Amino acid sequence: MIYELRVYTAVPGRLPDIMKRFDTITLKLWEKHGIRQAGFWTTVAGPSINDLTYLLAWESLAERETKWAAFGTDPEWLSAKAETEANGQLVANIANSFLQPTHFSSVK
Repeated sequence: MIYELRVYTAVPGRLPDIMKRFDTITLKLWEKHGIRQAGFWTTVAGPSINDLTYLLAWESLAERETKWAAFGTDPEWLSAKAETEANGQLVANIANSFLQPTHFSSVK
């Protein structure tokens, strides 16, 4: 397994809108495309309380490329993204890293 760590820094005041979009739109579309989430977190204390952090689980980088490309070009996603950003951008920055569990990790 490979895990993708993604951190979305929200435009100030827009974190609730990002979370609503994931909850009501994005997760359903990920299910449609076979994208598996491994958890979501918000920052309680630390450098940025405007962050939404999540993990995606992939069998391989090839699986990620295929499924992420299909999701990213899905007309339903493109329409929903445009609609939810009609009053302005939600995400100021996206950072992502690909992680591989160690042999002693409780997560495999």
